[in-house]
Amino acid sequence: MKATVAGAPVSYGVFEMTPDGAATVSADEMLTSLADAGYGGVDLGPVGFLGRGAQLRARLAAHGLELAGGWVQLPLSDTEGFEASLPSLRDALRVFSDAAAAGPDRLPLPTLADDGSLARRAHPGRGAEVDPLSVDAWERLIANTERAAGMIRSAGFEPTFHHHAGTFVESPEEVDRFLAGTDVDLTLDTGHLLIAGGDPVDAVTRWGHRINHLHLKDVDRRELQRVLAAGGGMSDVWMSGSFVAFGDGDLELDRVMSAMDERGFDGWIIVEQDVLNAPDIAIDAFRRARSADQRINREALRAWA
Repeated sequence: MKATVAGAPVSYGVFEMTPDGAATVSADEMLTSLADAGYGGVDLGPVGFLGRGAQLRARLAAHGLELAGGWVQLPLSDTEGFEASLPSLRDALRVFSDAAAAGPDRLPLPTLADDGSLARRAHPGRGAEVDPLSVDAWERLIANTERAAGMIRSAGFEPTFHHHAGTFVESPEEVDRFLAGTDVDLTLDTGHLLIAGGDPVDAVTRWGHRINHLHLKDVDRRELQRVLAAGGGMSDVWMSGSFVAFGDGDLELDRVMSAMDERGFDGWIIVEQDVLNAPDIAIDAFRRARSADQRINREALRAWA
């Protein structure tokens, strides 16, 4: 497989949901950990976390890494909210352009995602039941996705779309509906698909010709079901340790990767082990544990990339 394996700040507790004031692993500590484990790239994380401009390029070059992609969350079914969010998309695209100015071997993919709703985030995997999207709202979601994708392509990049628990594109049926309405290809996220009741192996058969980006997560389904049965929302899932190192959960990694290999996948594989760290965490021990997990995760993919 010609794919390139990348890590992600979310595996080190750094993402948009990180609690204010929480101790975090620094950008250079994270990049050192990923480079030492043999990764070839890194996801963007919160815009600015890795720096901008010359600082971003120098930081990536110092660690021998390239930018793989980055999360751009927009309220796609809300026209007014979407318009208000466009400056954040433009800002993210400037950072992608900063990284691409170094002439990387593989361009990053700006990763679009829907914003969802409070009700959906509080009931992951049950979105269509607790907060169904109207026909008109679906039309807005598709139209705004196409508009965002056009902006991304005008900036010189290819977009990808991330289905995600707690958003309006969560279940396999919602992914089907999204792909039928747009030409934007898919980021397959194995962990979020499991939350939504999908089967990652079946997903490769079902959507393989539209998958241009891969987010790999392993999930302890027993722990996940415990959290969901207790009424937990997405924050509870992230804090519970439901996302585990490869081999400690229920993801059929061999079958997913073999199926992607058979389809000739040639893109970024981003390993994500979502962790939401508590504000009072002992950061040195946390960093060591996250680094150990990412070494395990990288080695698990050696047979393919």
